[in-house]
Amino acid sequence: MSKDSPPTRPALLQAQTSVRRYSGEHQAHAHDHAQILFALRGRMELEVGRQSGFVDSACGMVIPAGTDHGYLAQPQTQVFVIDAPMAPGLDRLRRFAVPPPLRFPVSSLSTAAQMALVLQAPSLLQRRGLDLQWLQQRVQAALHESWPTARLAELMHLSVAQFHARFVELTGHTPQDWLRGLRLDAATQQLRQGAALELTALRCGYASASALAYALRRERGVTSRQLRAVR
Repeated sequence: MSKDSPPTRPALLQAQTSVRRYSGEHQAHAHDHAQILFALRGRMELEVGRQSGFVDSACGMVIPAGTDHGYLAQPQTQVFVIDAPMAPGLDRLRRFAVPPPLRFPVSSLSTAAQMALVLQAPSLLQRRGLDLQWLQQRVQAALHESWPTARLAELMHLSVAQFHARFVELTGHTPQDWLRGLRLDAATQQLRQGAALELTALRCGYASASALAYALRRERGVTSRQLRAVR
């Protein structure tokens, strides 16, 4: 090797896990080891061997060693990555359903156990992704409006049944449970800043001050007076 040649990295001898942050676009590159990817937060678009795809919290991907891949990630996307030497099951591009025990990086499972779960996970056909970050921004900008599941599904260009199933798969919550959380988060913040209960209710999509007050007691166990007291 000449003195001007870049140093070679030692071959990967055993699987290694990490949580990585991605943002923006990265040009195509390849590794001398296989990679297993799925998102813990956000969504990452991938171009792998001239095929397009994505990873999110429910859909992962196995990228074989030597396969060119580039990505486009939303800001603050967190991806769980397993770098692994080539082995049976890692020699072909594959989309897989992320096993629930792997969706949390605090899992006490060993790397070998995580690998086993991935290799046993069912394969997935290409499916339409959901840009939950964009959807949340749209809803938060108009919380005072009505947001039935049919309207949310239409924004994602899916049927209500398809949208509901995919949403639950990704978040573990129904669309309306998620919406209630957004409304109550916004109401809590506004009340802590001293906003009137009636005005806050209207801004956040509640029919009346009493409806918001009931929701706060039932879902969060607090009153508007208590929230104002912590200013």
